[in-house]
Amino acid sequence: MKIKASQTELKQLIDQVVDYTFGMDLTWDWPGGVAFYGVSRAFEVTGEQAYLNRMKEWVDEYIEVGLPVWTVNTCAMGHMLITLYEQTGDQKYLDLIMSKVDYLRNDALRFGDRVLQHTVSANNDFPEQAWADTLFMAAYFLLRVGIMLKEKPLVDDALHQFFWHINYLQDEHTGLWYHGYNNIKKDHMSGMYWARANAWAAYTMSRAARILPEAYLYPPMMHIWSSLRDQLAAIKKLQKEDGLWGTVLDYPDAYGEVSATAGICAAMVTQHNPMHSKYVQKALDGVIANIASNGRVQNVSGGTAVMNDIEGYLNIDRKWAQGWGQGLALAQLTAVLEVI
Repeated sequence: MKIKASQTELKQLIDQVVDYTFGMDLTWDWPGGVAFYGVSRAFEVTGEQAYLNRMKEWVDEYIEVGLPVWTVNTCAMGHMLITLYEQTGDQKYLDLIMSKVDYLRNDALRFGDRVLQHTVSANNDFPEQAWADTLFMAAYFLLRVGIMLKEKPLVDDALHQFFWHINYLQDEHTGLWYHGYNNIKKDHMSGMYWARANAWAAYTMSRAARILPEAYLYPPMMHIWSSLRDQLAAIKKLQKEDGLWGTVLDYPDAYGEVSATAGICAAMVTQHNPMHSKYVQKALDGVIANIASNGRVQNVSGGTAVMNDIEGYLNIDRKWAQGWGQGLALAQLTAVLEVI
């Protein structure tokens, strides 16, 4: 894959984004989970020990003050814990990882064929709803733990989640993903091809295909490979001139949204299709243009439920820095750094 970028400049940019991220008031929830996943990728790719030390200090202090109850979304924090456990061998990190796994396997709400229901609190927030977000917060996390511990049942459950989320959320005619699915009403609610939902799907599917040893021996992986291929084939045609993708992918007047663009671009890089190089280059340039000199990732849409209509999506504010914007930008920058 041919990408024009300077390793030195990328490392400097990654350092700025990481530094800004640690200055944010993040909590033990999905914004922090995505943000610190990005930091952990930055550590893995650059080897910068300071990133690992700062993550460890943050987590250790949070453990002291007290952790929240688990939900699908709070399990996103498990990504950083995997990195900390792999690097330190400290049992307390593995204990937290396994408590999240135990919650997802035994206590998290499921529907249909044991499909994880998206939850953001201890309540039954969205009865029998599947959201693309769950792939990052829970399924990809379960997969990583299963690979780390060589626990096939965890890998199987993770791939099972991918299989059903693809079936529920991907439009096989367009290749694009809907934001959510309501199993009670058997519909996609407002039926929007929300960009960040497509980023959650594309990025986690690309990573699953990359990190699972002997992936070809797992039948659901054939489903994932085909889903990702068709999704990226559709998405690439909808890129805006400035390199960004609109917050609603197929709506020309939708504003360009940086976190989705970063996640989609990272998926393209991870998939290693050389024909995606020109789309990756435009997306990289577009995202870098939206990173301030202090490392603040700009033009990131705020937290977004499955909205009632397109106006709901178009009116989501993008003024503030968000943990998921920082994390997905780091996922993109590190993916590029790995291949140039």
